[in-house]
Amino acid sequence: MIEIAQGIALEDQEVQFIFQHSSGPGGQNINKVATSVQLRFDAVGSPSLPEEIKNRLRSVAGRRMTQDGILIIEARRFRTQEQNRQDALQRLAALIEKALAKPALRRPTRPSHAARAARVEAKKQHSLVKQRRSKNPADWE
Repeated sequence: MIEIAQGIALEDQEVQFIFQHSSGPGGQNINKVATSVQLRFDAVGSPSLPEEIKNRLRSVAGRRMTQDGILIIEARRFRTQEQNRQDALQRLAALIEKALAKPALRRPTRPSHAARAARVEAKKQHSLVKQRRSKNPADWE
């Protein structure tokens, strides 16, 4: 059981790990030990997540989610397989927590009467400046 947030936990079977050779740090072990971790999570088919969170997770994950709704996280920051595994789990939890937050509703507003009047007054002032800047054709002779 992987605890994500209060009231949301994922079953161990829902998360799949694939280990492969890492291109990152590793010293002499780089060609012998599969330290890179690819976490695969079927977000669309997950019974642990409500439908609205799945939809928000799709937008939060962006290109990390496939067309089939499988979230793929690659972790190769550390030298050990276990640290990369924990890193991938933490990144998955962070994405799900980000999807838990409901976006704020936008309430359309209108400018106040004073703000409209100030805008019109500023336009008049700017117009006057431009008018004064122009040359009078009578002065040309």
